[in-house]
Amino acid sequence: MKKRYRFLFLGALLSFNLLQAQVDSSKNVPPFTVGFSYVGDVVSNFSGGIKKGTTYLGLLNVRAGFDTEAAKWWKGGQLFANVGNTHGGQPSAHLVGDFQGVSNIEAGNLTFLYELWYKQTIGKVDVTLGLQDLNADFATSEYGGLFTNSSFGIHSSIADNVSSPIFPLTALGVNISWRISDTFLWESAIFDGTPDDFEVNPYNIHWKLNMNQGFLAVTEFQIHRSLISGKQGHYKFGAYFHEHDDTIDAEQKNRGFYFVGDQQLSDKWAVFSQIGLSPKSLNNHNHYYSLGLNAKGLISARPDDQFGIAIAYAGVDHSLVGSETAVELTYQLELNKHVYLRPDIQYVINPAGTETKLKNALVGFLRLGVNF
Repeated sequence: MKKRYRFLFLGALLSFNLLQAQVDSSKNVPPFTVGFSYVGDVVSNFSGGIKKGTTYLGLLNVRAGFDTEAAKWWKGGQLFANVGNTHGGQPSAHLVGDFQGVSNIEAGNLTFLYELWYKQTIGKVDVTLGLQDLNADFATSEYGGLFTNSSFGIHSSIADNVSSPIFPLTALGVNISWRISDTFLWESAIFDGTPDDFEVNPYNIHWKLNMNQGFLAVTEFQIHRSLISGKQGHYKFGAYFHEHDDTIDAEQKNRGFYFVGDQQLSDKWAVFSQIGLSPKSLNNHNHYYSLGLNAKGLISARPDDQFGIAIAYAGVDHSLVGSETAVELTYQLELNKHVYLRPDIQYVINPAGTETKLKNALVGFLRLGVNF
């Protein structure tokens, strides 16, 4: 392990021990919290795609939070920072050649400030200001989070069509969330329309806002009500609008709509779906659909293990390569409350991430996750 990774781990553990000691004795709640997580993927492309091969990639996150109420300052304030490091191979870019991204941690070799924001809660309203990940609050699927393919996290129609502040490159923004009732929630945000990439801003610590940057506006309405009595259901309807000026001083505008549905079917089984739509005249990738089935505790002796199978379709028009479909089968073994192991297999039909027609790819994963 390189020295800088050892220092990150040791620093996180030392900070955790020091800050946990600063506890509000009346409520036993620490004003400071520190944690870290690590995800590592061993990925093999068995057939098709660009070429056969195996690679390793990893993601380290070190997080720190501060609660103003626990510190006896004022109510409802939270400060949060998250530093990330990605390293290793790039299976989509060098092995599979897919469009949607077989691994949701693929980013190359980067060290960067991922999140830095302050949230203030006032009654039923949360206001968050700072460096944020769009997908932390918008277009998220609870059950889609089990899967490794990037499209099950954020719709590929959003990630590909607009300069969206998502992993690994986030952006400055302000987000307002209103809990209307136990059933209904509305949130809306506006972000920097053109965040500088890592070549210009290598650690994501220098930001600029001007008229040419434009803006990305997103709004989402959530319904927390099940279609099946006694079970959980969450349904989200969202829209976004993006405007900026490009290098030839031509105004660029884009927009789109999306849907996310999570529905529990029984104590063990659940289903989810995602839909993304955008104007065909403005986007080559103008429609996206996914459908997935999850299960928890299928083996009675392992109640926390999870199983999932899902399919994601990225509709691409005006392209010689055409549309892409990814099918994923996964099983997550919870080794303990901090560590999991996830074998995973994906079959990518018509990998569409290059300008060359590629054969269908069969990709295998072994993911290790650690979270403290």
